[in-house]
Amino acid sequence: MRSSVEIYNIRTRQSRIVWQTSALFEAPNWAPDGRFLMLNSDGLIYRLPVAGDTPPIIVDTEFAVACNNDHGISPDGTLVAISDKVEFGKSAIYVLAATGGKPRLVTPKLPSYWHGWSPDGQRFAYCGIRDDVFDIYTIAVEGGEEMRLTHGEGRNDGPDYSPDGNWIYFNSSRTGTMQIWRVPALGGSAERITDSPYGDWFPHPSPKGDKIVFVSYDGDVFDHPRDLDVRVRLMDMDGSNVETLFELFGGQGTMNSPNWSPDGDEFAYVRYFPVS
Repeated sequence: MRSSVEIYNIRTRQSRIVWQTSALFEAPNWAPDGRFLMLNSDGLIYRLPVAGDTPPIIVDTEFAVACNNDHGISPDGTLVAISDKVEFGKSAIYVLAATGGKPRLVTPKLPSYWHGWSPDGQRFAYCGIRDDVFDIYTIAVEGGEEMRLTHGEGRNDGPDYSPDGNWIYFNSSRTGTMQIWRVPALGGSAERITDSPYGDWFPHPSPKGDKIVFVSYDGDVFDHPRDLDVRVRLMDMDGSNVETLFELFGGQGTMNSPNWSPDGDEFAYVRYFPVS
């Protein structure tokens, strides 16, 4: 086995396996209707039934066949955002019908890596690299001018909206070690949320607005590589009551993009096995 797609319930503190495969699958998103997960593998996007009784099926993304793990389904379930590099040689953000179709470019500014939908489905939060500087931006789904929320204070990455739409949570290395921060979605001063010895990445607020799940690397790990022992941790929205739920072999691909169930009781993730 290479990838084990799993679901963890934060109320029962139990996990279950949805599907296992010898292929490398990444970044499960949970559909708003609760029936399937969306993942990427080898540049393609797949739908996997949560019931786990059938294998995943490919979503037709036409020319976009170099998709990375920065993708997500719109709150109403009709669209999917992807990040793909076929057209420009750098990651670009597109939207297309959730059932498949022709991708539409959202912003020509590159590279851009999608990370989160606003709760009303009208905007994206994403990481943009401009002149080698990693910052957090938002933009309307229809395109237009991007709004810059951070300004080169270290590396800023992994943004995701709070369910009320007021905050964008993200990770930043501005204090030396990657930690979780949040910034007002309309712009303003960022607030630090975690103060840990670890490298904290990819915060995902629960739809209930009560918890955030994220991945923590050892503090001396640079970036967010795959195939390392990491911790999946949970905390309150203000950073209090931090706890480690479990450890796994993973990292990159485990949960790069929004991964909560619609009811906020469960989240999906990928556990990896070493390459033999």
